[in-house]
Amino acid sequence: MRSLLLLLSLLYGGLALADDIQLSNGDWPPYLGEHLPHQGVASRIINDAFASQGIDVQWKFYPWARALHLAERGELAGSAVWLRSKEREDQFFISEPVIDSRYVLFYRKDHPVDWRNVDDLAGLRIGATNGYDYGAAFQQAEAEGRLQISRQTSDELGLRQLLAGRIDALPLDQVVAYALLNQHFSAAERAQIGFHPQPLRSDSLHLLLSRQVAGNAERMARFNQGLAQLRSSGRVAQYLREVEQSLSLAP
Repeated sequence: MRSLLLLLSLLYGGLALADDIQLSNGDWPPYLGEHLPHQGVASRIINDAFASQGIDVQWKFYPWARALHLAERGELAGSAVWLRSKEREDQFFISEPVIDSRYVLFYRKDHPVDWRNVDDLAGLRIGATNGYDYGAAFQQAEAEGRLQISRQTSDELGLRQLLAGRIDALPLDQVVAYALLNQHFSAAERAQIGFHPQPLRSDSLHLLLSRQVAGNAERMARFNQGLAQLRSSGRVAQYLREVEQSLSLAP
């Protein structure tokens, strides 16, 4: 009888240590996506960091604005992945960096673009995607009318506008651009596209956990601990390298 009680105590004690968390997510291959392997490499990193702490992630996929709104209201525990901002710091616990994002300017190789600062882009027809923030200098130049910006509904549409010669340049996350080009464009179309190596913006992207949800401060501490362990093990670098190699980004 004593052995049975001990076994039950260990069993239910182990179950008590288990936890789960519901997070919103969006569509941004290869980092995030409902139908991607592991729901994207950023989702994979978050999954594994939480799993190392005994927390199981349940992903809920929405358009970006709704994904953030549900997390802000605490209807879901949090959302992945986002830029850090003062406004978000007021609403969320913000993790250590999950991935880094590097935006560069893409162009057609028969019409290359050279630049050092945003004023060098004056006179060019520049594409951009609705709702995207391309950095303070770019956003200010757009607001002041110093740049000729044509906002589109998606990065893919922007690339098609670029290929059609309707715009001269398009800022894109370099890894996302390669994923789009590999998935939606022919080899002949891909061969027409180049990019300038100078970053328009470089930022880290983070997991957000709502301050409206009880226990999220402790969950974030556990997540950051798991993320640090994942990095030190080399698995984060391995996951990112696998993605880059699949997109022919790695040397």
